[in-house]
Amino acid sequence: MSAIVKVAQVMRRFVPGKWGGTESVVFNSALELQRRGIASPIFCTDMFAQSGEELVDGVPVRRFPYVFPWLFLGDEARAKLQLKGGSPLSFGLLRALWREPELSLIHTHVQHRLGGIARTVARHRGIPYVASIHGGWFTLPADQQVRMQDPFRGKPEWGKLFGWLLGARRTLEDAAAIICVGRDEQAAVRQRFPRQAEQVHYLPNGVRVARFRDASPEPFRQRFNFQPTDRLVLCVSRLDYQKNQLLLVRAFAEFAKLHPCHRLVLIGAATVEAYHQEILTEVTRLELDGRVLIIPGLPPDDPLLPSAYRAAEIFVLPTAHEPFGIVILEAWAAGVPVIATRIGGIPGFTTHNANIRLFENGDGGRLEVELALLADHPEWRVRLSAAARREVEAQYDWSRIGDRLLEIYEGAATRRPPA
Repeated sequence: MSAIVKVAQVMRRFVPGKWGGTESVVFNSALELQRRGIASPIFCTDMFAQSGEELVDGVPVRRFPYVFPWLFLGDEARAKLQLKGGSPLSFGLLRALWREPELSLIHTHVQHRLGGIARTVARHRGIPYVASIHGGWFTLPADQQVRMQDPFRGKPEWGKLFGWLLGARRTLEDAAAIICVGRDEQAAVRQRFPRQAEQVHYLPNGVRVARFRDASPEPFRQRFNFQPTDRLVLCVSRLDYQKNQLLLVRAFAEFAKLHPCHRLVLIGAATVEAYHQEILTEVTRLELDGRVLIIPGLPPDDPLLPSAYRAAEIFVLPTAHEPFGIVILEAWAAGVPVIATRIGGIPGFTTHNANIRLFENGDGGRLEVELALLADHPEWRVRLSAAARREVEAQYDWSRIGDRLLEIYEGAATRRPPA
């Protein structure tokens, strides 16, 4: 029996309408811990939600007021920071974490000031904390880092003092364990913190295999009025320049000229609204209205999501930055062949030509060729999807990931953060 009784999961926000990879990881991790008798409440800000506690499928979610600690932020800048980037400060979260009874361990899924809060509380309570890196902390391309800082560029940052008091810059350095979802990130973190190399773990994301494997394609096809002859190319990812859906739209425009029965479906919440509008403009410019369907996000528990995967003939992830790629696992579980960018953590758990087709970042011409290859050769689709399904069932079901996560926690419990 584990000595771990309760684990607090600390993250930036948790709302079904803005669901992404981090939310999926934290929620499913909490579910797996609870199945093992370990309480795992989620502590986060009240971005896009009300303060207070809510049960989400049995997982307690506790939300607290927050501020973005820069002077002279306008409404537009705050809205952008809520959707992407921005390091909030929440004194209510700090107090609640400090007072939470029977806490064995804190797991922070964010760095900066919220990570500093987790570090500070753990040190003063004499318990360990674990830090996860979800967004490519050391592997995010420089141009994307610059774009994320645009809303507060040039604004006085009054939160620096609190970041210093909380030791925000030491969140990773002082953690009892660091979890990376990509092997490339794991290598980068080990290089940055060589004394902690053995405490830097690669833990891939997971998937509820049965949920996607056993879904029916018909509800999705019927809900959006697809014809029996329509063949679907699917991309599930937030609408964001990092995910590079524009590349897919442009490649699909060329592909569609010789494939009149195919339709492109993009599903994802818009975390960069300007990019969403750019996609809509490009669809019209390329005369793809009626050939491209954009669905701005589906709730994580919506049965239409696994149905969409099962309805697809091909799944594409054209991302320009990807620490892992949970959607690839979802497509594999649904039996859909995948085309993805050879970037970030993707090559670390996939094998080109065996369970996926990979193309180089930004190469729209190659993406068009890969679409045609899978559309025109059903034997390729069958071979890739069969190998991928074997892989996902053997390695990536959440029950297996939960076992490995608990092992990391138990190892971390033998260490304490420095005083």
